[in-house]
Amino acid sequence: MTPFIAEIIGTMLMILLGNGVVANVVLKGTKGNNSGWIVITTAWALAVFVAVTVAGPVSGAHLNPAVTLGLAIAGKFSWDLVPTYIAGEMIGAMSGAFLVWLFNKDHFAITEDEGAKLACFSTGPAIRNPFSNLISEIIGTFVLVFVIFYFADPSLTLHNDPNAKIGLGTVGALPVTLLVWAIGLSLGGTTGYAINPARDLGPRIMHAILPVKGSSDWGYAWIPVIGPVLGATIAALLYGLLS
Repeated sequence: MTPFIAEIIGTMLMILLGNGVVANVVLKGTKGNNSGWIVITTAWALAVFVAVTVAGPVSGAHLNPAVTLGLAIAGKFSWDLVPTYIAGEMIGAMSGAFLVWLFNKDHFAITEDEGAKLACFSTGPAIRNPFSNLISEIIGTFVLVFVIFYFADPSLTLHNDPNAKIGLGTVGALPVTLLVWAIGLSLGGTTGYAINPARDLGPRIMHAILPVKGSSDWGYAWIPVIGPVLGATIAALLYGLLS
């Protein structure tokens, strides 16, 4: 599996499980209807865990153009690979959104609330104020990318052979899982915490393409794209300054 394929599959799984829980909570007639925000944030964090577990060993599991750009700005990732990674993340996000629609097709058909159906694809503000919404996305993504810079790959060194190290495997995905969960619980209530341009834009494109009634709210779509890019840039520059 190449890094490009890993980013596609990882991002697809993240969107399938992350947006899948939103569909389970907000669509009419599901078993999880109205189960609440805590369920959504927890499942989103676990969706990231699954995606990082699969893609991490191959691509590093960026799964997010903001992370890719932040790492490149900080000099930790080759600029030559940025277009390939972002393309994989967008394809994966669109594929995951399609699977969410396919899986919940019957429930989309009986749900009258167009806003609820859009929420199964992309984010939206609790209070629409473009400046405040942009600040929310900048701060949330700043926290995500800045903390990621300080993650160390956990490993154990053998006493009788200091050159041999045993990685923690899947457990290594736990730090980013807890980080996403903390951001969702603390900073996610204002905009739904996209903190990822592909996570919002890819599914929003699919909402516009698929036979789902209602506006795709393109007037808001720039905020969960520009906000994360700015947040990641600030995080990378500050990290470079402090380092």
